Amino acid sequence: MTTDVVSVEIPGNRDDVLKILKRTGISGVPVLKDGKLVGIITRKDLLHKPEENQLALLMTPNPLTIRHDAPLTEAARVMRKLNIRRLPVVDESNKLVGLISVADLVLAIARMKIEDEIKDVYTSPTFALWEETPLPLVGRIMEISGFEAIPILSKESKLQGIICERDLIRCAMIEDSVETSDLSTTGTDDDEWTWESIRDVHHITYGISRVQLPNRPVKNAMITNVVMVPPNAEVSECALKMKRARVDQLPIVNGDNRLISMLFDRELIKVLLNEKYQ
Repeated sequence: MTTDVVSVEIPGNRDDVLKILKRTGISGVPVLKDGKLVGIITRKDLLHKPEENQLALLMTPNPLTIRHDAPLTEAARVMRKLNIRRLPVVDESNKLVGLISVADLVLAIARMKIEDEIKDVYTSPTFALWEETPLPLVGRIMEISGFEAIPILSKESKLQGIICERDLIRCAMIEDSVETSDLSTTGTDDDEWTWESIRDVHHITYGISRVQLPNRPVKNAMITNVVMVPPNAEVSECALKMKRARVDQLPIVNGDNRLISMLFDRELIKVLLNEKYQ
């Protein structure tokens, strides 16, 4: 587990978390109140609730935790079952002592020297986007599809790069605007509740602050130095490549370097549930 955990305190606001995620590249932070764990905020929360500013409303409250003496298999099982990327680690007194993430499990797999091939067992179908797709549309597609990383192709169908949530957060901006709400009460001369057709007009002006993706092509934000692997690559070899490149996924290509599928870290940690390696 990671013991030097970056966290935020409530009350607080979204900008504090956004700065941390941009600076560190991590995918989420625990939220504390009076030193106690009360929630967790992820990149998804910021992208899916762009107009929310308060940490208490952005976070997932009462997050699931794991004991510091639990086996790795338990962490892998929980993360896969609940489709989460991290678990706060607590001691006997329920005090936060660390954080275990999918990336930590991938590092453990890299050290296990597992020679099983990734094909068929750990690979996943995928889809791709054109390199000229605007970033706001990419963000919306990620939200709808549930994919955290998407390959990017040229018009010749060649793999040009990968875009992931980390890249979207890195180029996200805070946009401030002023909007007006019209609460007018309109009536006609025939309405019984109006008096000589008097109209009540109420306008409320208020500020909006939202996380905004710039209207630029995805090719301007994607990672172009893509680490790729063949279908017969070994499990621990792939885990090591992920750790060294600090990525959550690897494109799988055939002999012609054409994209055929993806290897996601969440799929790779299935190996820890194999009795052969427990």
